Amino acid sequence: MANKSLKTKLHLCAMAAIQHDAELKAYYERKVKDGKNKMLVINAVRNKLVHRIRAVVKRQTPFIYKTAA
Repeated sequence: MANKSLKTKLHLCAMAAIQHDAELKAYYERKVKDGKNKMLVINAVRNKLVHRIRAVVKRQTPFIYKTAA
């Protein structure tokens, strides 16, 4: 039932985000350390990315990456 092409692309985005986004990387590492299955955490990261995309579209504003201050 799912769009496999879109799902694949979202998975690749999640993998890249885990490597390059400090917030999502910390989230991934914390959840894996807590004993969660890696694929389950990747699915959660994919969901977070979808929520970010939806917020950008709904607000019609660019995503502002928060750096550590």
